[in-house]
Amino acid sequence: MSSVRLLLSCLLVKEVVALSGNFWHITDLHWDPTYKLSDDPELVCASSGKRPAANAGRFGAYACDSPWLLINSSVYAMKDILPDPDFIVWTGDDTPHVPNEDLGEEAVLNIISNLTHIINQVFPNTKVYSALGNHDYHPKSQLPGGPNNIYTRTAEMWQDWLDPESQGTFQKGGYYTEKLLNRTGFRMLVLNTNLYYDQNKVTQDMDDPAGQFSWADQVLTEAANNKEKVYIIGHVPPGFFEKKRSKPWFTSTFNKLYVDLIQKHHSVIYGQFFGHHHTDSFRMFYDSEGSPISTMFLSPGVTPWKTTLPGVVDGANNPGIRVFEYDTQTLLVKDVVTHYLNLTRANAANGRWEKEYRFTESFRVPDASPASMHQALERIASDRCYLQKYYEFNSVSYDLTECNSDCRVDHVCAAREVDFERYEHCLEKEGAAAIYGGLLPVLSVAVSLVLANR
Repeated sequence: MSSVRLLLSCLLVKEVVALSGNFWHITDLHWDPTYKLSDDPELVCASSGKRPAANAGRFGAYACDSPWLLINSSVYAMKDILPDPDFIVWTGDDTPHVPNEDLGEEAVLNIISNLTHIINQVFPNTKVYSALGNHDYHPKSQLPGGPNNIYTRTAEMWQDWLDPESQGTFQKGGYYTEKLLNRTGFRMLVLNTNLYYDQNKVTQDMDDPAGQFSWADQVLTEAANNKEKVYIIGHVPPGFFEKKRSKPWFTSTFNKLYVDLIQKHHSVIYGQFFGHHHTDSFRMFYDSEGSPISTMFLSPGVTPWKTTLPGVVDGANNPGIRVFEYDTQTLLVKDVVTHYLNLTRANAANGRWEKEYRFTESFRVPDASPASMHQALERIASDRCYLQKYYEFNSVSYDLTECNSDCRVDHVCAAREVDFERYEHCLEKEGAAAIYGGLLPVLSVAVSLVLANR
């Protein structure tokens, strides 16, 4: 009898394991081919823009984009940590932060080609779902809503990853959809959200660049009819940057259209995976009743580059790569595990990638479903310990300073409200709450003194 129980137990364990899948998400590699160690800290890399690259080392510097050794290290770390992922999500931004005149179209294509090659070389048998970033075009951020040489040439580079129909829509507008892992009932939707970027002057006066919104609406409608479950990936996210108050990425019109698309089709969308920020964050989507319906995960970048965006204080990060664990039957995101390279330590000793944190453990939630992510956000909003933990993870354990009340408002409202108007309301509400909360101890002391002197 005991042997039968043991056999059943083993079968159950095997079944549970079989239901759990893993995939990598990498983003914002930003390879800078000019990186070299120099006695002059202003000459280490072109991407520093003459900012001195202090303490530059073999694996990089916080003022610079990624040297090749860091790119190589990150891809081989993926192979060491999870050698056989179900698939890889790669959400773009391959070229360095340098002026357009320092790159050119062929240089952009050459960088995309080199990064494609190393991923293919290290993971030759792994399906890669890849999206363009705003830096994967020349001139940067000006991705057009129609066919062009870069879309065509990139589709050729990615031919091992794209089926023929995907190559067609990619050449048309830089987007595509396929069955996820060629499985019936599962779908990947790869968007070119650079078309909606507020820095993109080519598309800002268009109603629907490349027809992507109407196409995505149709794909998601058909997914519902076919009872499919969908993941969405892209580069530039909607909503606001958590490190700079009221800094959006989309134009207001395109932001509303994106939010409407998610709210309309949320029942088939089981995860959104984006980059661009270089930071570790997430965005919540809610229905009209305020119930959480979808989460957008913003994965940290490989590049440690310190942003030059005015108003952002010390906006660098340690290099990060990320594993998502998911239920292979339901596509529910079960957990998020981030691995990182402490750049300072790596340059001083050896480049060792290590686990930074596991989401469910750090925020004490059962999984990474929208309900659990909402629960985590409420803890971040109301508990200083969770807020500080989230804040340190946000820069991949680079910025360990205290997240003050203004910092709290910026992070909470960016995560909670993707809609422009609701975001502004959140700033007012949370800002007032922060002032009121700060006054409470003062008022308490004042009342105590008055009562004591009666």
